[in-house]
Amino acid sequence: MRVSAERFEELAGQVVEELPAWVKQQMGNVHVAVEDRPPADQPGLLGLYEGVPLTMRGGQYSGPPDTITLYRTTIEREAATEAELVAALRHVVMHEVAHLMGISDQRLRDMGRY
Repeated sequence: MRVSAERFEELAGQVVEELPAWVKQQMGNVHVAVEDRPPADQPGLLGLYEGVPLTMRGGQYSGPPDTITLYRTTIEREAATEAELVAALRHVVMHEVAHLMGISDQRLRDMGRY
């Protein structure tokens, strides 16, 4: 499902806005970005969290903003309809937020959430 870059960003913003309040509160130092394609060395990547997980921060953490990057072309390939695109975006955003919370890929697999 291909949509314009503007529509993709609008849908991504809606997904982030729909997160529970307690999650959004934890994302005060997180920038959500959209890029067209993932890095060349990771062509199937849907999203990426870059930063210091909350579980690794001290009480007065004042580091640079963390970033969650959503890769439009690979996420679009996961969907045949706009509703499926929103579901794919929701899955990727929650996955990357889990990394912000300090949950590893292995733990997500163990939980059946990978």
